[in-house]
Amino acid sequence: MSEDRFYATGKRKNAIARVWLKPGTGACLINNRPLDVYFGRQTSRMVIMQPFELTQTLGRFDVIASVCGGGLSGQAGAIKHGISKALLEIDTAYRSPLKSAGFLTRDSRVKERKKYGRRGARASFQFSKR
Repeated sequence: MSEDRFYATGKRKNAIARVWLKPGTGACLINNRPLDVYFGRQTSRMVIMQPFELTQTLGRFDVIASVCGGGLSGQAGAIKHGISKALLEIDTAYRSPLKSAGFLTRDSRVKERKKYGRRGARASFQFSKR
């Protein structure tokens, strides 16, 4: 791997993000689209920038991410996870603030499957006594 780009894979729910960080001005491309075009919701953009704000590296790295699967919320979390792991490759001193904020732990919660004979994953049909 070249020294000018740092790679990591991030996961959240059913979304998988491949993230490359390279020194730059803070531009963010997701699936070849700018951040504000891909994510219309402000909270999703804020989630993606959290690792940079925590490590005081905002505007120092360009982000190129390829993300697939899941919804927009899960994709934002997957990109955040990938950015956090890529920042560790840049400098291992970032480990303690990122770990204490919980950015290095993969959030493995996924939607529970629907069971047969039931209305949903846990919900049952309405009980009638008579």
